[in-house]
Amino acid sequence: MSAEFAQWSLDAIRDEGAILSWLEEQRFDWTTTLSLALEQILNGKTIILITDEKRKWFEKYILTSLNAELADRPLLPIVSIDAIYSHFNNVSGGEMIDIVEDMISLSYKDDYFFWYIGIGDDRRADIAKRRSNSYFWVFDEDLQNAFSLKSYDKRLDIKLIQLYQLFNSSLNAAMFGEVDVSS
Repeated sequence: MSAEFAQWSLDAIRDEGAILSWLEEQRFDWTTTLSLALEQILNGKTIILITDEKRKWFEKYILTSLNAELADRPLLPIVSIDAIYSHFNNVSGGEMIDIVEDMISLSYKDDYFFWYIGIGDDRRADIAKRRSNSYFWVFDEDLQNAFSLKSYDKRLDIKLIQLYQLFNSSLNAAMFGEVDVSS
């Protein structure tokens, strides 16, 4: 029998002890946004990962960790926006974003969602902001389907790693029926 996702998340946060105590007060924002992303993953959608330039290290970490050799789960479709279109840094303006989004829609048959991690007003976020099903870990801005953090937080990098670990645990729990992410 699967547990309610909000309660499962609270238990997972508390199991980590003091290192995740900062997340407990934000857990409702966390579970609301994460459950939408996990439902899309469980429905077979491809994750198109986008980060701002300062979080390129974290993009690489996610891309190598999500489908690690020792992961005891099926491989998940995830790709960086830069792997899809190597000139993405030069994309600006609505018309060019339209062209890139059309190419992605043709390639992935609309079975994809963007996962953006970074500062909210970065132009790399613009393509993700256009789609209502995008998932955000956004800094210094409040968006729909977003988990908000502060870019000036001295512990931001540590918090990103902790969030990824909780994301990964949540994904495993959802994939193996330990939790119902729609609850």
